[in-house]
Amino acid sequence: MKISVSYLTSNDVVEDLRKLNVTNVDYIHVDVMDGKFVKGKTLAFKYLKNIHKYTTKRLDVHLMVKKPLKYINDYATLNTEYITVHVENKDVDKALNLIDSYGIKKGISIKPQTDVNDLVPYLDRVNLILIMSVEPGKGGQAFIEDTYERIKKVKKLLKEHKSKALISVDGGINEEVAKKLKDVDILVSGNYVISSDDFQYQIYKLRGN
Repeated sequence: MKISVSYLTSNDVVEDLRKLNVTNVDYIHVDVMDGKFVKGKTLAFKYLKNIHKYTTKRLDVHLMVKKPLKYINDYATLNTEYITVHVENKDVDKALNLIDSYGIKKGISIKPQTDVNDLVPYLDRVNLILIMSVEPGKGGQAFIEDTYERIKKVKKLLKEHKSKALISVDGGINEEVAKKLKDVDILVSGNYVISSDDFQYQIYKLRGN
């Protein structure tokens, strides 16, 4: 299992990125919100284009935006391993094609209330399925319990469609939730790590060590 940490609830992004950089976290999860697709809004790209000055970790970019095509070109210029768009977007096909043109791994995310079968048309095209275990748009929310059942359904779909996409789960991830998610590939945790005094210790606990 890999760990991706979101700094969404950070009060000092630069300092927290520096602190994460000396941990063994696998990815920095970059939440991008436009205030339209979800209520929350994050820092503009101009504030993040120099993120390489504070961390050498690979980025896991999550576009919670109404028009993902407007953002992909920018975030593709960073040290990005994944760019994930939402299945609820209208421009999913165009967005995946654009991500692919940069040679970056493609992800598709699904909100808690969206039918998992909406993922089917994209299972043979993406490298990652990001299952939201909270309503996207705000950090620090509690894990939605029926996510466990949704993960089982997604795993079944992946098997049926012979997809090799990895499963990532994002929202409300803490030590207790992580213990029940040993069979997923990536856990995205934010507040549990960022609000602590010892980032490495929290990451250590998420890994089940």
